[in-house]
Amino acid sequence: MSIRVYIPRDAAALSVGAEAVAEAFRREAAARGQTVEIIRNGSRGMLWLEPLVEVETAQGRIAYGPVSARDVASLLESGALQGGDHALRLGPTDQLDWMKRQQRLTFERIGVIDPLSLSDYCAHGGLKGLKAALTMAPADVVEQVRLSGLRGRGGAGFPAGIKWKTVHDAAADRKYVVCNADEGDSGTFADRMIFEGDPFMLIEGMAIAAYAVGAAKGFIYLRSEYPHAATAMESAIRSAEKAGWIGRDAFGKGRNFDLELRIGAGAYICGEETSLLESLEGKRGLVRAKPPLPALSGLFGKPTLINNVLTLAAVPYILAEGAKSYADFGMGRSRGTLPVQLGGNVLHGGLIELAFGISLREIIEGFGGGTASGRPIRAVQVGGPLGAYLAEKELDMPMDYETLAANRAMLGHGGIVVFDDTVDMAKMARFAFHFCAKESCGKCTPCRIGATRGEETVDKIIAGTNVEANIAIVRDLCDVMTAGSLCAHGGLTPMPVLSAIDRFPEDFIPAERKTAAE
Repeated sequence: MSIRVYIPRDAAALSVGAEAVAEAFRREAAARGQTVEIIRNGSRGMLWLEPLVEVETAQGRIAYGPVSARDVASLLESGALQGGDHALRLGPTDQLDWMKRQQRLTFERIGVIDPLSLSDYCAHGGLKGLKAALTMAPADVVEQVRLSGLRGRGGAGFPAGIKWKTVHDAAADRKYVVCNADEGDSGTFADRMIFEGDPFMLIEGMAIAAYAVGAAKGFIYLRSEYPHAATAMESAIRSAEKAGWIGRDAFGKGRNFDLELRIGAGAYICGEETSLLESLEGKRGLVRAKPPLPALSGLFGKPTLINNVLTLAAVPYILAEGAKSYADFGMGRSRGTLPVQLGGNVLHGGLIELAFGISLREIIEGFGGGTASGRPIRAVQVGGPLGAYLAEKELDMPMDYETLAANRAMLGHGGIVVFDDTVDMAKMARFAFHFCAKESCGKCTPCRIGATRGEETVDKIIAGTNVEANIAIVRDLCDVMTAGSLCAHGGLTPMPVLSAIDRFPEDFIPAERKTAAE
């Protein structure tokens, strides 16, 4: 009887040698006459322990990590295939502190199953949500999403149920469902982990959405930098079609749902929903003016439901377990769980799924172990490159939409990037303008010109030239960009800039910059 050994095919694990580890297990086991079945699962999210190897034993799955190819021989010699002791032995995976302290709803299967096995997916609760939805009227499915309190996980936090109802109620001969998987924010990787670790969950979520709003065609728009994710999703779509979940007569006779994966061309701006639609139509990724809203006139002018990966991935749980079960997690108007992606200068980076309301300090210090450098935390950016910089004294702030908004910050896609006390916040403000200018679609003047002038003006501040006057100019530029930009790309760039100036003013004063440098 073969022994199951789980070695991730997740891109993070591959980047640190998971392929070589898998090959070493095959080679070393064969040399000893031991039969192993190697399953290439997704990552559990403990990225500092990758490649993480799990062995299925009578006591459950035992984790070892981080494992290199040269460790495999000694692992087998020490009886790792039976869960034996070794310097790299971590213990039962589900009992590790990082895992025990989470509330995994969306990421429950990731790292547990073979991501390309339909039977494994169904054996771990997959497809329950779609089966439940198909017994309900489409309007009732929409109502379940509304009652769950699910909000868009891509940045704006708009209530998903309202968006779904708008598309459901729109009269049209054709409707579309589009998944925005253009995960371009720095420090974010949850979408990629879903594609590589549980792609059927996203397909199920999109099928439920299509049934609910009356769409016959769906598109997944994936960023070009995720080749492993693309391969996994293409395989999953083919399997789902073959099984009849999607495709011809998926929702009953004559009720089709076709799903197609499209790869973007590397433009950050295509994470903005209307720019994404332009790209899907074969045009340059330029932002559209709103109204009309995509929910009424979106792809090819038809009503279109556009949701982020994490939003759609939450839907199968809601339909399988009920809206209340999901809404019981969280606080206030922030219901359910949030997959937090922890990166930057942090000791233990990775993905954590937690109910809304946990503090930033508990995430960064409790899960992350503080900075990797061992130096004090100085700043934390939440919500991607257009998110605010928060000071260390603000880390007790709970992670929820309203609290962050009240503190001139945003949740965004759930990315958290940590900086220690060596960071120069004037340079970070400059980077925000630089990033905006580089990634602007160029359609509106406040974004296209404002970001360029902003970068130039921050350079003058850093050089010590008319500092007070130039800070005033930056503030004026930020007002124009916030009020006049066509989309959130230019409209949110002032958030990191002003948060750096307001929370770390000493970094913009020439004398104090010189002292810090010395």
